[in-house]
Amino acid sequence: MSSQALRQDADRILEASLKAVDPYAAVAAALSLDGDRLRVGGRVWDLSAFDRVVAVGAGKAGAPMAQALEDVLGARLNAGRVVVKDGHTAPTRVVELMEASHPVPDQRGVAAGQRLAELLVKEAGPRTLVFCLLSGGGSALMVSPAPGISLADKQQTTRLLLACGADIGEINAIRKHLSQLKGGNLARLAHPSPVISLIVSDVVGDRLDVIASGPTVGDQSTWQEVVDILDRYRIREEIPASVRQRLEAGLRGEIPDTPKPGQKDLAGVTNLVVASNFQALVAAATQAKALGYTPLILSSSIEGETKDVARLHAALAQEVLRSGHPLPPPCCLISGGETTVNLGQEFGQGGRNQEFVLAAAADIAGLEGVLILSAGTDGTDGPTDAAGGYCDGTTIARGLARGLKAADHLARHDAYPFLAALKDLIITGPTRTNVMDVRFVLVGKR
Repeated sequence: MSSQALRQDADRILEASLKAVDPYAAVAAALSLDGDRLRVGGRVWDLSAFDRVVAVGAGKAGAPMAQALEDVLGARLNAGRVVVKDGHTAPTRVVELMEASHPVPDQRGVAAGQRLAELLVKEAGPRTLVFCLLSGGGSALMVSPAPGISLADKQQTTRLLLACGADIGEINAIRKHLSQLKGGNLARLAHPSPVISLIVSDVVGDRLDVIASGPTVGDQSTWQEVVDILDRYRIREEIPASVRQRLEAGLRGEIPDTPKPGQKDLAGVTNLVVASNFQALVAAATQAKALGYTPLILSSSIEGETKDVARLHAALAQEVLRSGHPLPPPCCLISGGETTVNLGQEFGQGGRNQEFVLAAAADIAGLEGVLILSAGTDGTDGPTDAAGGYCDGTTIARGLARGLKAADHLARHDAYPFLAALKDLIITGPTRTNVMDVRFVLVGKR
């Protein structure tokens, strides 16, 4: 099969995977209203027991999630405030959408966090039902610095964490200990209102305490674990003094830890994951089969250094061609999760998905009938306008023909200009969902 034919098939598989995790459809499917009876997942709520229904939330999928909630509840939804990433808004009737910066927070995120807190304080009570709409990106978008921590302190800490190679669980553990809303604190603020949290998961294993830094979930991380993370990546002395002082005060027992699982003011929370990476992979497998490929889902929980994971996927493509294992061609190997890149002090332009395909390109150089795709389901890979990219057996040679050396671009984490020159970037625009990354290894007919 030609690379062009493989690319067209990969695009169709990607489209199917994104459609399967559409946040509007996911929320609409999770809710069902019949008179006063509201079914949420497997539980039924009697809306006649409540005088008010309000919504708060944060994340890249916030706009379509809010639209779905409005359409299901109609006039029963009384108010709402949700913060989304720039360019991720959509028309809403009741819910006020606020834009802020991602992945590094800005002053608009601080203002949005304050407005969310004000709404909860005003509305909270046993006869108010609170919906919380959470999705990937919520940690950076919903900002409420702890006392003594400035926005500039949080920005610098975020940049250091993003660059050092820490995974999302480690990053969010630190964020929770620097916030007044994350790590169960939003649910504590809403108490005694019952809270229904609808979640689009962007975290390996769908860990509720990590997604958007778990604003409605008891936090299992501790002051000691947070300091250990900083020491592990050797950035403890680089973070702002105010952050270091807060964490060290927490270690000494001078500041209470985040709310923990089982606490009374978290008892009224129902958390429901409505869309996940695995759903996207299942849809990709279904579409691949319809196109004539035998699909195999490897895992939705792949983490680790991007280049290492890329070489593993390239090795699988080689094995398929050499021995017909784990599947004979034509086949589509599918994986999901979220890898990490240790950027160091100097780096170029790109993201983990672009780095993934450029790293894989070297190991499949010269192979015919192989194409590898890696893309972020949110449509944004790193601080670029691309979701990810493709590579095939000709990628390295096509780069050299343009005077581009893949090894040099990889060394400085600069995959974007290399792939852009070859027209091998994937540009989807904002998808308004976020369930981590998807990767496809297509081996076509001989």
